[in-house]
Amino acid sequence: MKKIAVILSGCGNRDGSELQESLSLMLAIDRRGWQYQCFAPEGVFEVVPHVDTQDDEEEGTIVDTEQRDIFVESARIARGDIMPIEQYNPADYDVLALPGGMGAARNLSTFAFDGPRMTVVDSVADAILETYRAKKPVVAMCIAPMVLAKVLGRYGVALTLGADDNQPSEVARQLGCRVVSCGPTDVCVDDEHKVLTTPAYMAASRISEIFDGAEALVSRLEKMFV
Repeated sequence: MKKIAVILSGCGNRDGSELQESLSLMLAIDRRGWQYQCFAPEGVFEVVPHVDTQDDEEEGTIVDTEQRDIFVESARIARGDIMPIEQYNPADYDVLALPGGMGAARNLSTFAFDGPRMTVVDSVADAILETYRAKKPVVAMCIAPMVLAKVLGRYGVALTLGADDNQPSEVARQLGCRVVSCGPTDVCVDDEHKVLTTPAYMAASRISEIFDGAEALVSRLEKMFV
């Protein structure tokens, strides 16, 4: 039975892990009789509203920005079964996985703020690099491949961020990656580096495409163990 470590980045597509992508990934893993364990870093992040409302801020009035903890919010998705990313050991797992959501670009890294000058949380970068050096697969969905691009771009890995002409794809190329254009349910497989990515909501418009993409991702991952 395979064991998958899943790194979460909060709870919510605009400032954390995308719930539909996270759950579709966990479901695809569970359907194969595999196990998953969720991990997350600690640290506060600024909450982004998930309901679009008219800006009612009066002139000269400062609106306080709510902050929450990445680890605590990620535990919502994991039903409380979550571990600090510092406790991750690639020797205990067969795969490292990162679902999407803007938390990957805001909380696991600074891509949303710094673009090509982005940094990645040290513990997350260590987990990715140690898994890669252990020659174990690393998979990512949606915008999360940008985190892989920063950490593994130096090795020339291939990955997808949906279309190959968008801004994230351009940054990934600047970081050394080979970027592949993929549709919503396609999977970019770099067999040499054992990196698998799928666009999810970088290309999808329907929840069914998210679940189909996650299923395709894990199905292709399964073939690596045959």
